[in-house]
Amino acid sequence: MIRRLVIVSVCLLLGASVMATASRTESVPAREPLAGLPFAIDGWRGRNTPPLTPEVLKVLGADDYLTRVYSAEAQPYVTLYVGYYESQRQGDTIHSPLNCLPGAGWQPLSKSYLSIPVVASDGPTSITVNRYVIEKGLDRQVALYWYQSHGRVIANEYRSKLFMIYDAVRLNRSDAALVRVMTPRIGSGPNADADADARAIEFVKAMFPLLGKFLPS
Repeated sequence: MIRRLVIVSVCLLLGASVMATASRTESVPAREPLAGLPFAIDGWRGRNTPPLTPEVLKVLGADDYLTRVYSAEAQPYVTLYVGYYESQRQGDTIHSPLNCLPGAGWQPLSKSYLSIPVVASDGPTSITVNRYVIEKGLDRQVALYWYQSHGRVIANEYRSKLFMIYDAVRLNRSDAALVRVMTPRIGSGPNADADADARAIEFVKAMFPLLGKFLPS
C-alpha cells in the first residue's frame, strides 16, 4: 500500500511539472452547456434543484455544472450531479465525492464497483462505476459516480489523474467531468439495496447516451 501511494505521488508530481510547463491554451472541442441536458429522459422527468452557493462553487471550481432531481411514475427519485472542468492546470481539479459527501453529513457504509451496460456513441458497451452506500441520520442512499473524459469512463480516482496527465501531454487537454447519481434506499427489507441499485442503473442507462455532446470526446 505504501509503495503504491509513493508511485502515485511521484506520478502526480511529475504530471504537475509537465502540465505547468505545457501550453496554457488547451485544445478543447466545442460542447453544449450542461443545462441543455433533456428534462425528459425515457420516462424520467427532471427539475433543477436550487443553484449551489457561491462559496460551494468556489471550492468546487467547476466551469459548468448541473444538479437535478429526476422522478418516474411509481418510483422514488434519483438525483443527478455533473461537474465539468474545462482545464485542470490551474489548481481547479475534480473533487472526489469521498471528500464532499462527508462534508455534507453523509457517511460511507460500503464501497464496491458496478458494471453497467450502456450505449455509447460507437455502440453498446459497459462502464465500471463506483458504488457507495451512504447514510445521514435515518436516510440511506446508494450513490454511483465516475470520472469521464475524452470518451473514457473511469471509476478509480488515481487512474483518472494519471489519464489526465497522459492526455495533457498527448492532446494538450485536461478537461474532464464528474458524474454522480444518487437514489434513496427505501425501507429495511432484504431487497432494499437491490431495488435502489436497479433504479440507479435504469437511470444511468437512459441518461448516459445523452452525455456525449455535453462532455467532449
